[in-house]
Amino acid sequence: MTREQIQTWFQNLQDNICVSLEQLDGKATFQEDLWERDGGGGGRTRIMQQGRVIEKGGVNFSAVHGHLSDKMWQQLHLTSSSDFYATGVSIVIHPSNPLMPIIHMNVRYFEMGNGQYWFGGGIDLTPHYVFPEDAHFFHTSLKNACDKHDPNYYPQFKKWADDYFYIKHRQETRGIGGIFFNQLTADEQTTKAQRFDFVKEVGNSFVPIYQYFIQKHAHKNYTEANKKWQMLRRSRYAEFNLVYDLGTKFGLDTNGRIESIFMSMPPSTGWKYNFKAAPNSAEAKTLSLLKKEIDWASLVPSKVKA
Repeated sequence: MTREQIQTWFQNLQDNICVSLEQLDGKATFQEDLWERDGGGGGRTRIMQQGRVIEKGGVNFSAVHGHLSDKMWQQLHLTSSSDFYATGVSIVIHPSNPLMPIIHMNVRYFEMGNGQYWFGGGIDLTPHYVFPEDAHFFHTSLKNACDKHDPNYYPQFKKWADDYFYIKHRQETRGIGGIFFNQLTADEQTTKAQRFDFVKEVGNSFVPIYQYFIQKHAHKNYTEANKKWQMLRRSRYAEFNLVYDLGTKFGLDTNGRIESIFMSMPPSTGWKYNFKAAPNSAEAKTLSLLKKEIDWASLVPSKVKA
């Protein structure tokens, strides 16, 4: 399996997801920007805005190469600096309706000049309002995808997501987590092809998962108060991406295209000083569920207590 074959699969994944999202939205289409990186490589940034369902969404593909800076090889815990190659697809969807969640997915492949390589990625959900039945569906879908390849994947990668998607300065999770993995390579039990098959499984899970949320929530009525809450939750999303997200840091440290890096940012946000949710409100319930180690895949949604 060559990196060219992996790159081609990622390009096709971007194409397929864009077609599906345009059909599901039913109004807007993706605008494409082709770009080249000064240090080597480039990509295809595709953005949808002001759709029927999607207020702003990005589905990006990139394949970049060049010399890895000292700062980056130290962050990656490598023994020395070297040439690198990286390719992948990154998706963030910000819906118009506050009853729908933000969704993020990333699948990627990284290769060093010395032959060292690994896969990474994940998928996570950031609801503006946490509905336990939706969280159960989302995590069950991810567990089923993981279990096709290794029963240890889901519990391991779910914990990784809980720890990674955590806003330390707020002491809350960004959303309800999902799965996150990095530096997956061949070992005594698993081949490179098997690792890639798992990455494909994650990539192909995106459309069926988000279709569920569109069909369930996109048509529902909401209030101005719901929209104001959505702006506050979007601000938390922006805080995480700017302060903690490794993909954002990698893009900036490798002189990536700034418009593509920041496509993950919401179209609008709101910061309200010292906001306090009303007791027993839907907002207060959501805040109570933004914590690690909730076993959403096993819980009976109707019995989840705030």
